[in-house]
Amino acid sequence: MDRRVLFASLILFAGGATGVGVALFAFVGLDDATADAEVVWESEPVAGDDGTGAVVATMDGDPLVLQPTVEDGAPTIRATAVGGDVEWRTGVGGADGDTGDTGDGNGTDPPATSGLAAGELGGDEVVAFTTEAGSLVVIDPTDGTERFAVDLGGSGGLRPAIGDLDGDGDGEVAAVTTDGRVRAVDAGGETVFETDLDASVKRRPLAVDFGGAGGDAVRGLAVATAVDGERSISLLDASGEVRWTTTPSVTPLSWSAADTRSGPVLALGGANGNLETLDVADGGSRYEVGLQDEPVTVGDADPGRVYVGGSGSVWAVDLLDGEVVWKQQYGGDTRVNAPGVADVDGDGSPGPVAVNQNGGVLALNQNGEAIARGDIGGPSGAVVYAGPLFADATGDGTAEVLVVAEDGRIVALSD
Repeated sequence: MDRRVLFASLILFAGGATGVGVALFAFVGLDDATADAEVVWESEPVAGDDGTGAVVATMDGDPLVLQPTVEDGAPTIRATAVGGDVEWRTGVGGADGDTGDTGDGNGTDPPATSGLAAGELGGDEVVAFTTEAGSLVVIDPTDGTERFAVDLGGSGGLRPAIGDLDGDGDGEVAAVTTDGRVRAVDAGGETVFETDLDASVKRRPLAVDFGGAGGDAVRGLAVATAVDGERSISLLDASGEVRWTTTPSVTPLSWSAADTRSGPVLALGGANGNLETLDVADGGSRYEVGLQDEPVTVGDADPGRVYVGGSGSVWAVDLLDGEVVWKQQYGGDTRVNAPGVADVDGDGSPGPVAVNQNGGVLALNQNGEAIARGDIGGPSGAVVYAGPLFADATGDGTAEVLVVAEDGRIVALSD
C-alpha cells in the first residue's frame, strides 16, 4: 500500500454536542522519503519576542523580518535581513512622544508592545503595532521611521488590523483597547471612526476586506468581546456602526477571516477542539465541526479551505460545508501552531506549512502529502509558539520557511 496516503473512512464525532458537524475525511500518512529541509541561516536570539509578534516586510524589494524586542531595557522594533544581520533598530515611541524607556534604571519591564501587523496604507507598505500605554504606531519598514502615532484613549497591547474597510481602494489601520474602544485611521493618521463597545477585548481585531471596490457588504472590522464571561463577536462597518453581534457556540482561542464561494466567513478555533465558522453577512453560524478534544488553532486559508493545527495534527477543512478534507498527523502529541500557506517548492501551487512547538516543520501539498520536513531544535532543542513566516531567504525566487523561536531567534529553512 502506498505509505503516503492511507485512506480510511473515519468519522469525527461531536462528543454529543448539538449542532456539531460530522465529516468523512482522508487520513494522510507521512512518507520516509520526504525531503529534509535544511537550515540555511539563523539570527542571534533577542529578548522581548516569543515569535508570535514577528512579520515579514520588505526594504528595496528585499525581505526583512521585523520583531518587537527589548534592548537595553526599552521596547525596540528590530529588522533582520536575509542572512541574519540586523538591518535597523528603532525605539518605540508613542502619541505623547514617550520613548518607551522605563526611566528607573532598576530593570523594570518596559511597557508591552503588541505583535506587529504588515500591510499597505496609501499605496505604501507599513508596519503597525500598539503599545500597552495606549498608542497606535505606524512605521516605515524600510528604515523604521515613524509615520504617525495616535492615542487610543485606553490601554493597548493588542495587534492592530490593516485592510480596506470601506472599499475605496485605500487601506485603513484599526486598533482596539482592552476595554473595548475601537479606532480606525487612514494613511495619514486621521480618524476614520471611533467606537466604544464598552466590553473587555483580549483578542486582536480582524479586517474583513474581501471583494472588489465598493463591496461594502463583505467588508468591516470584526472584534471579539467578553462581558461577565459571555463572549461575543461584532462586525463594525466602515463608519464604526455595529452591523451585527453574535455569541459563537465555541469559546474562540484563535480566529481568522477567509473567503468562500458563498461569501466571507470568520473561522473560530475553539477551546473544546471544535472549528466554527460565522457568516460575515449576518453573523449566523454556518457549521461547527469537532476535530479533537483539545484546543485547536486556526491558521491561513487558500481558496475554499482553512488549515487548523491541534495536538499532533493538521486538518484541511472545506470552508463551504465544514467537511474535513484530510488530516495529517506528525510530532506525536506536540501542539501544532497556526499553519501558514505558501508555495515552498516552486510548483505554482501553494500548500500548508505547519510548525509544532518543538520546532518541527512540515510542508504539505494541497492533498495533505508531505513534501518537506525540518527541525530547528538542534542539540539543545527549541520552543516555538508562532506559525511560519515566508520569504525568499536564498534568492532563488521561491519562498523559504522562516521560523521564529521563543528566544527570538529566526531560522530560515529550505528544501
